[in-house]
Amino acid sequence: MDPYIYTESRSSGRTELLIIDEADRLKTTGLEQVRDYFDRHNMGVILIGMPGIEKRFARYPQLYSRIGFAHEYKPLTPDELTAVLSNRLPAGNVADDGGIGHATAIATIIRMTGGNFRLVDRLVTQIERIQKLNKLDGLTPEVVDAARQALLIGH
Repeated sequence: MDPYIYTESRSSGRTELLIIDEADRLKTTGLEQVRDYFDRHNMGVILIGMPGIEKRFARYPQLYSRIGFAHEYKPLTPDELTAVLSNRLPAGNVADDGGIGHATAIATIIRMTGGNFRLVDRLVTQIERIQKLNKLDGLTPEVVDAARQALLIGH
């Protein structure tokens, strides 16, 4: 009995997933272990890596033959990023400026990150930390700048 398999999932209609981030850093032995694990278990495998990972996997026909598709995530568009940021960093109590500070802060984040979701997530996490530590309700360009400096973004 494999302790890593939830036996009731087979009859539930659900698919278990093994998700491997930074799969491009796996050596040949690690890739072979992933292929072997996939072959022996009834589960899906998602390999996440840097652009070009599929070209590297093409050199391993035993693994490559099992890959269903490759998808490259593009940076978020300004509209997509605005929707994400507005949800994660709501305007809250609109300051005396009628929300201009919040809108400017959102625009600054978009410009600063270029739509890179990982960078957006790191920056927003730092913004939330600064807001909490300083008991700030609103989002301002100054808070964004403080978060940027803490993460060394754009230097």
